[in-house]
Amino acid sequence: MSKGEKLPAVIQGGMGVGVSGWRLARAVSRAGQMGVVSGTVLDVTFARRLQLGDAGGVLRSAIAKFPDREMAERVLAEWFVPGGITQERPFKAVPVWRLKPSPKLVELGVVAAFCEVHLAKRGHNGVVGINLMDKLRLPMLAGIYGAMLAGVGYILMGAGIPTEASGAIDQLSKNKRAEMSHTLEGEAESETFSFNPRDYFKILPDIRRPKFFPIISTHTLATALLRRSRGKVDGFIIEAPVAGGHNAPPRGKVQLDDAGEPIYGERDVPDLQRMREIGLPFWLAGGEGTPKGLASALKAGAAGIQAGTPFALSRESGLLRTLKDKLVDGVLDRSLKVKADALASPTGFPFRVAQLAGTMSEAAVEAKRKAICDLGYLRRAFKNDHGKVQFRCPAEPVDDYVSKGGSADDTKGRMCLCNGLAASIGLGQRRPGGLDEPPVITLGSDLGPVREILSEFGVGYSAVEVVRYLTRGIDTPVQVGRVLSTEVS
Repeated sequence: MSKGEKLPAVIQGGMGVGVSGWRLARAVSRAGQMGVVSGTVLDVTFARRLQLGDAGGVLRSAIAKFPDREMAERVLAEWFVPGGITQERPFKAVPVWRLKPSPKLVELGVVAAFCEVHLAKRGHNGVVGINLMDKLRLPMLAGIYGAMLAGVGYILMGAGIPTEASGAIDQLSKNKRAEMSHTLEGEAESETFSFNPRDYFKILPDIRRPKFFPIISTHTLATALLRRSRGKVDGFIIEAPVAGGHNAPPRGKVQLDDAGEPIYGERDVPDLQRMREIGLPFWLAGGEGTPKGLASALKAGAAGIQAGTPFALSRESGLLRTLKDKLVDGVLDRSLKVKADALASPTGFPFRVAQLAGTMSEAAVEAKRKAICDLGYLRRAFKNDHGKVQFRCPAEPVDDYVSKGGSADDTKGRMCLCNGLAASIGLGQRRPGGLDEPPVITLGSDLGPVREILSEFGVGYSAVEVVRYLTRGIDTPVQVGRVLSTEVS
C-alpha cells in the first residue's frame, strides 16, 4: 500500500450472485468504507436485467459511459428487450464459458463488469471493490478488465488459491495479454486460456492497477501466496469458517459432526502474529461483524474487518424482498439456522446454506427441481478418452455426469448453486410448466449482530446504519466520502 494511504476499517463482503450489487456497494462506499460488488455470474444477471427491460434505464445509462461505443451497442442489441420479456417467457440463454469463448460472450463479460462497478462508483469519491471466485476462472479475465475500465479500486478473491490472478491483474493494467491455467481433473497438466485487450479494443484506454487482496483462511496460505504469486499481492482478508458462502475446508483429514458439518481444529486458526510479521494489511472476516469484533481486530494489528451477513439483510442488498422478510423473521425469533453443508457445492468446498422453507435447503424442494446444468460456472474440466477437453458438473443430471466418466457418488447432495443463487435475487430461469428455479441462500452462521441491528434500527435498516453500528466507538466517521451527485437512486 502507498505510504499514508487511508485503509477502510470495514470491507463489505461480496456475497452470492448479485446480493452484493451496485446499490449496496455504493451505499457502503458513500458511508466511507469499502463497498464491494459480487462479480459472480455477473454476465448472466446483467443480460437478464436487460431482457427485463432495464426499468428506469439505469443499466443503459452505465452502458452509455463504456469507452468503446461499438462494443456497447453490440451488447445492447444482443440482450436488451424494450419493455421487457413477459413473465411466462424464459430468459435468453447466455453461452457457457469455455477455454475459447465466443467474442460475444467476452464482450458481455467486459461490459457487465464495467457497468456494475461504474454504477457502484457513480456520484461519490469513495472506494469500490469487486469480489471474484478463483474457482470461476474462465470468465475472470474479462471481468477483471471490465472492472478496471470502470476504475475499480480493489479486487478481492477467494474460493481457491489465487496464485495466478495477481499476475493477470498486472498484465491487464498495462493493456497486455493475460493468461491463466484451468486445471484438468485427473491430469498432471492444465489447459491455458487468455484475454488480450488488443483483440477487442481499437483504442486502448489508460487503466490504473487496483489493489489485490486474496481471501485466505490461515497465515500459512498467506505466506505461500506471497511466494508463489505471479504478481503483486497488496493485502489479505482472513476468513473464519463461520463466514457465509464457500469456506476453506479443514486442514488435514476432513471430519464431519453429527449434523454433517465439517469440524475445524487448531490448525485452522490463523496466527495473527505471523500475519503482522508479513507486513501487509489484513482484515478479519467471519464472526467479526460487531463493534467489539472491529475493536478487537484493530487491537490485534488488523486494518479492520470484513462483514457480510448484516449487509445481506439490509434494504440495499439484492436479495428478494420476500426472502429477506422471511430471513429477518427467522433471525428475530431465533428459528433461522445456517448449515455448513459439506456436499452442497459442486466445488467440493463447504458451503453455508440458510435453512429456509421454500428454498433448496428443503429436501422436498430440491427433489422437485429437475436437474439441469445450463449456466455451467462450476463445471470441472477433464479430458475424454480421445484427449478432448470436456466439462462436467456433479450437480448436473446424474446420467450425464456418469456418461462423461464421473462417479455417481460425487453427485450425492450436490446443489445447482449457479441457478439457485440467481433465483435468490429474482433472476432465476423460468422453466416449462411454471416450475421456476428455487432459490439457494447463503449467510454467515453468526446472526447475533443482525439481531442487534434490527433491535436498534428496525426492519428495513440501511447499509449506512450497518456501518454506524460496526464503527461505533472507533474513530472512523460515517459518510466521510464526498458525495459528488445523486444522479442514481
